[in-house]
Amino acid sequence: MRSMREDRTPTTGTSRSRRLRHTAAVAAVALGTLIGTATSSSAAPLAAQGGSVAGLHTVRTHGQVMHVQTNGRHGVVPMRHAGATPQTAGHATARTAARPAASGGLVYGGGPVQHQVTVYLVFWGNQWDSDSNGVQQYEQGLFGGLGTSQDSWSTVTSQYTDSSGAGPSFNGAVLGGSWVDDGSAAPSSAAQADIAAEANVGADHFGVSGNDVQIVVMSPSGTSPDGFPNSGFCAWHDYNGNVPYTNMPYVLDAGSGCGAGSVQSQLDGFSIVEGHEYAETMTDPQPSSGWVASDGEENGDLCAWQNLGAISLPTGSFAMQPTWSNNAGGCAMSS
Repeated sequence: MRSMREDRTPTTGTSRSRRLRHTAAVAAVALGTLIGTATSSSAAPLAAQGGSVAGLHTVRTHGQVMHVQTNGRHGVVPMRHAGATPQTAGHATARTAARPAASGGLVYGGGPVQHQVTVYLVFWGNQWDSDSNGVQQYEQGLFGGLGTSQDSWSTVTSQYTDSSGAGPSFNGAVLGGSWVDDGSAAPSSAAQADIAAEANVGADHFGVSGNDVQIVVMSPSGTSPDGFPNSGFCAWHDYNGNVPYTNMPYVLDAGSGCGAGSVQSQLDGFSIVEGHEYAETMTDPQPSSGWVASDGEENGDLCAWQNLGAISLPTGSFAMQPTWSNNAGGCAMSS
């Protein structure tokens, strides 16, 4: 049986403990159902060893065979060019217009937005058991502070409503849980379908699904999820038919190209890059049916690597980028 280690983080004084569901199968996604049980409980083969048709893939993982859906790579955070000097705002209240959004702003496409977002961190692989850089604690602190009354950064997204008239709202820390999936090592070169499957494994672990969920698949140092770092991106997000999820590589491996040391510490990239994907997932959880510019960019894309600054949360100070605000007509660090 694979081992599991879970960290539960209190949010606004109340621990959101969730009972681990030991199920016989991982929840299927995107018109797919579990189609059988693998004969081996060892580390799973990659998606390349399965089949794929029009975005529907067969993946062997965690002793199971499942179908997963991929729809593309959305909200891609591009790597910064070597030697680039970041623009910094210095204060969370800075509001600065960057390049104009295509056709004047983000346009609603008729799909869902997230209302009561909950973020679940999945640290993929037993490599995390020996990580010494404090990344787990940093990410838990970030999402343990986002959504609280001190967070005016997330509320920039509240202006983006769906057909119900409601947009993202915040009544406490958005962190729903943190889990180290350390029964085996994360693959050295995971394909997009493998990442989508791991997001579904995490969703099943926490017993969650639906548009208000964000699963962040955190890959360990030394691995190359979807070609990182040679792919030219720092992260992206997608929807796997069951939950919105983010492919979050170990961005410190890319150094300053993914934000290390750009504001206040070597871990800056983990909050800048993941904050970018978090904001975009709230406003476009099923890409690209939510709020998107006419050229396909989302709220984080329009402000990537511009006017970086630090925001103060109850859990600490975190480097972030601004996100696009239609109300402000530019990039905003605060609502």
